[in-house]
Amino acid sequence: MSETVLSLKTLETRYGAVYALKGINLEVRKGEIVTLLGSNGAGKSTTLKTISSLIRACGGSVEFMGKNITHEEPHVIVQMGVIHVPEGRKILKELTVLENLELASFTLKDNVERQKRIEHVYEFFPVLKERQKQMGGLLSGGEQQMLAIGRGMMVKPKIMLLDEPSMGLAPIIVQSIMKIIKQINAEGTTILLVEQNAKIALKLATRGYVLETGNIVAEGDAATLSKDESIVKAYLGH
Repeated sequence: MSETVLSLKTLETRYGAVYALKGINLEVRKGEIVTLLGSNGAGKSTTLKTISSLIRACGGSVEFMGKNITHEEPHVIVQMGVIHVPEGRKILKELTVLENLELASFTLKDNVERQKRIEHVYEFFPVLKERQKQMGGLLSGGEQQMLAIGRGMMVKPKIMLLDEPSMGLAPIIVQSIMKIIKQINAEGTTILLVEQNAKIALKLATRGYVLETGNIVAEGDAATLSKDESIVKAYLGH
């Protein structure tokens, strides 16, 4: 069995007095694409933010490559190789495509290596090379999503946390983004994918977890989950 890259153990997070995560257990092994499914407000984005330390856990633990990172600072977690591509892209709209990518490699001292990584992003997303001098805010939604993923690639992550990469995009763009996620994974990056579109996510993933109001209510390999009647009814019906 592959080594465990990420492990959440009875993880709890709350907003004020309200628990958003109620002691969840989740594991992502090296080389996998694991998807986290659930309706709006189930706690999916909160899970990723808690892993990244953007929200502090109030119970349980987050372990990365066997090390407890529950109370580490967000920038330290990034330097370890955990990259969070947030919902809504959050690119810097007043900077150019190239400046967004350069900024993402702030930990790199080696300019030659930085250039190599930028070129690698451009191989995945040729449109970003064409638009490298354009302001981020002038890109289409699909191009902004590509830039958000490309920015994450600049750190050569060991695991990428992707939050709703298909949100608000046309079906043809979604297909292209999902294909690229598969390629990034094939190059050796483990992926934890939060995705509203359960059908697409389960096609892409190795395994999945279903989150409901802060609890994991189902887990299994993707093929099994996509045949589970209760999951089909709740998440794949439409």
